[in-house]
Amino acid sequence: MSAGRPSEGAGCVTWWGFSPAQNLLGLGSVRSEGEFNVLLVGSADPRHILKTIAGLHDKQSLHVWVIENSMEVVARQLLLLYLSLVTNKVMGINEKTEVFLEVFGNCEIRSQTKETLQRAASQLSLSVTETLEAATHACLNTTLLKFKERDELVRIFNLWDQSSEGPAPIRMSKVWDYRIRQHLGTRYDSRNGSFDWDLKMKLHTKGCSIINKQQYVQWREQGLAFELREGVYQITNPTLLSSKGFNQRGDKVAFRGYWGDIVSSPYLSFGIETDDKSLLKKQNKQHIKTAQDVSFANVQGLFQSLSSRRGCLAAPQSDSEAQAEQKSASFNDLMRLNGVSVTFLPSDSLRKLPEKQKYSHYFHTIYFSASCVHQLGPAMRQIAAPDAVLVVELAKYILDLNKEQEADLAKKVSSMAAEAGFKPWHEENCDDVHAVFIQQT
Repeated sequence: MSAGRPSEGAGCVTWWGFSPAQNLLGLGSVRSEGEFNVLLVGSADPRHILKTIAGLHDKQSLHVWVIENSMEVVARQLLLLYLSLVTNKVMGINEKTEVFLEVFGNCEIRSQTKETLQRAASQLSLSVTETLEAATHACLNTTLLKFKERDELVRIFNLWDQSSEGPAPIRMSKVWDYRIRQHLGTRYDSRNGSFDWDLKMKLHTKGCSIINKQQYVQWREQGLAFELREGVYQITNPTLLSSKGFNQRGDKVAFRGYWGDIVSSPYLSFGIETDDKSLLKKQNKQHIKTAQDVSFANVQGLFQSLSSRRGCLAAPQSDSEAQAEQKSASFNDLMRLNGVSVTFLPSDSLRKLPEKQKYSHYFHTIYFSASCVHQLGPAMRQIAAPDAVLVVELAKYILDLNKEQEADLAKKVSSMAAEAGFKPWHEENCDDVHAVFIQQT
């Protein structure tokens, strides 16, 4: 167990995944060309989308279909994809990487980042409102969402676009501290010891020694994971706020606050694995770089891959040059990626897909997060292509669970996959972060 109350640490809203970014087309029997349809169920953030795009070959095209339980998570995914697609002419690649990570993993952000976030939210709101049949951008397609879901997205984007949330803006420092107190209970006063335990006895023993103690403790204490540039981080990041229902004297009342992960950290998505092994070098048994450094390098590399996929690689532009031409990024300023599209589906669509002829044996890769694995069922064989790969996120980095609970989930996943017509792929080589299956013959 983590050093706190069970099930409290992961929260009830998944703002980031509990596994590193994965090229989903690199699993199973790899085809070198053709169109690939990938279904993501509860992936929480665009890490797998960006990593899979980066791994595409010239003769491959990709259509990603996304299902999330919450429109607040969908809104955040749309924002992060929007920021990823901003051209270097509007925002230099260093600044774009910093802003992306700041919005992604910080509960409080700088004023400049808030302005960028508000401009993006305004554009996204217009896009959702004005596009009924044809998407404004192929990678930001919301046309298949229900009208009430689109209305909810517009409400969320407008909330982000406001200078303040009504007469009493939510102070992130206050709601973050509330979560820590709820999680640790009587151990709150000795919280630094609890933070140290979760880092050294959990994350480090699970292979995440790149996560630096100073940065991890700062995130646990303040919700600040990426302090990439000098500045004041004191403006609430509205994309990490959501509503949660509580019973109060027999009535259900919604309270707005931070209800996401406060234990595992946003470093897991981009900061614990890298193809550049120089970032993992040690000196005197200590890592020279940190998870923040690895996250920056990985995200920047993914953004460079997006520029390459654009068909004409833009010349690198310094942040000062970009700032001189800085303007409010609109959809016309976003990169159009050759052969890549991302479509968001209604939150209840998974059970309906098998009933629709269009999706019959359609998806080449189907991904389930650990929080959505309960939705994996026999009906998946109806929407899986003949050579489909099933990828399921396991509970390795959900620190509230002990080893027995992790093992039980892995067994349950294998059983559910078998019922859906899948068998383990290269079982002896599989890691304990994702379970990978291929269709039974």
